[in-house]
Amino acid sequence: MGDSKAFLNIPRQEAGYRPVSERITDYSQVEQTLNTNSRKLQASRCMDCGVPFCHWACPIGNKQPEWQDALFKGKWREAYEVLSSTCDFPEFTGRICPALCEKSCVLKLSCDQPVTIRENEAAIVEAAFREGYIQVQKPKRNGKKVAVIGAGPAGLVVANQLNLKGYSVTLFDKDEAPGGLLRFGIPNFKLDKNVIDRRMNILAAEGIKFEMGVEIDVNHLPEGFDAYCICTGTPTARDLTIPGRELKGIHFALEMLAQQNRILEGQTFPKDKLVNAKGKKVLVIGGGDTGSDCIGTSVRQGAISVTQIEIMPKPPVGHNPATPWPQWPIVFKTTSSHEEGCTRRWCLTSNQFLGKNGKVTGVEVEEVEWIPATDGGRPAMKPTGKKEVIEVDMVLLAMGFLKPEQPQFADNVFLAGDAATGASLVVRAMAGGRKAAAEIDAYLTTKN
Repeated sequence: MGDSKAFLNIPRQEAGYRPVSERITDYSQVEQTLNTNSRKLQASRCMDCGVPFCHWACPIGNKQPEWQDALFKGKWREAYEVLSSTCDFPEFTGRICPALCEKSCVLKLSCDQPVTIRENEAAIVEAAFREGYIQVQKPKRNGKKVAVIGAGPAGLVVANQLNLKGYSVTLFDKDEAPGGLLRFGIPNFKLDKNVIDRRMNILAAEGIKFEMGVEIDVNHLPEGFDAYCICTGTPTARDLTIPGRELKGIHFALEMLAQQNRILEGQTFPKDKLVNAKGKKVLVIGGGDTGSDCIGTSVRQGAISVTQIEIMPKPPVGHNPATPWPQWPIVFKTTSSHEEGCTRRWCLTSNQFLGKNGKVTGVEVEEVEWIPATDGGRPAMKPTGKKEVIEVDMVLLAMGFLKPEQPQFADNVFLAGDAATGASLVVRAMAGGRKAAAEIDAYLTTKN
């Protein structure tokens, strides 16, 4: 702990976002960075708590106090070595993780001013790339082969961990490039795809074989491997099967997000296949991060207006007594996309889609209220009868994903990430990848 009083004298300082008027004209990353001195000062605010709740809350077990102290002292290489000992890809989590660690930081619990852990993490890994601390490793091969099906966060971690242990790893994915939702779900303004490509080049140089654009039937896995890991994510989006669903102009969120990312990579699509919000009144159904990504993308595409509706009540601002620590605080959240122009509404359920000439023109919504359960269980939703029609030209469904049902696999087949748990956070998928890699290593080690 370099400065025992820093948390008293130095306020939390976030890097913030580029100006709205500037960032909505492009798809470049919206988040800015602090200079080196300011970043070190932010790291000094870490109190090196006797019981580091930040470490406890992190799914991958990052040792935040240790690398915060190294960062404050200017020991960037040491900071990266400690960080990378628990996190395979800090350049991803440092940009898109919701930072469960910060919600458990003692400075969050005591004065709502947590250490800027996520931003500090991103600064450390970027310094590591810049200064050449990250070098290609050439592990000695052990003669065993592993196939990883799915190149999202979980699959990438499994492949990386096993490759470094000497296994010959082949990574299969149905898409044309690795990354999963990192590449085809998260917009470039949150995670530039050059960040992904930079790491993929290292993984390839270290010996991982990438087989992209290959659809694998998990019931008929490719032969010639000693073990397999299924990391296919949650491919089925939650649908809204109400009258009018067949109308044109109603899309799943990933139809827009994945297509826009591909367009930025130079791909083209026929006009009748484009999912574009230009000149349209857009309705986003779903109040989570995917819905927020749809808002930012719609704004950049030139939407006339964007409305986001959520079936749940509006969360409290700042503190929610219903979700005390150590629960995840369900509080009102404003993202960078919300700041760019959006009408947000709560306690609305969708009854039917309305249309004309086969195209969606409106959505009938109804206000609902939530009745607390007397036994302390899940509250009940009650329609109030207050109905209205929201005029739309495009509807984006961002209501999450269904947990996939997996067949009974052989003993040498393992699961990781969303394929095992259902839709969750990138950092949890990465934690699952580490766990699966350790299980595969133990299995193949004890087998022979």
